[in-house]
Amino acid sequence: MTSKEIRDLSPGEITTKLRETREELLQLRLRKQTGQVEKTDKLRTLRKDVARLLTIQNEKKSAAPAAA
Repeated sequence: MTSKEIRDLSPGEITTKLRETREELLQLRLRKQTGQVEKTDKLRTLRKDVARLLTIQNEKKSAAPAAA
């Protein structure tokens, strides 16, 4: 997911997407421990997606009081 796509989401959608991505990351980590993961690069991608989501979420939160 690109940062442009994330910026188009509402704050509620970002929170939902963040929760889903973290859950997927957790499941992938558990499967990696049991040796069931073929594409380990997906872990890195999900971690970066979480970071992007958090960054944009914090930007929107800090921009809201400044606008008011």
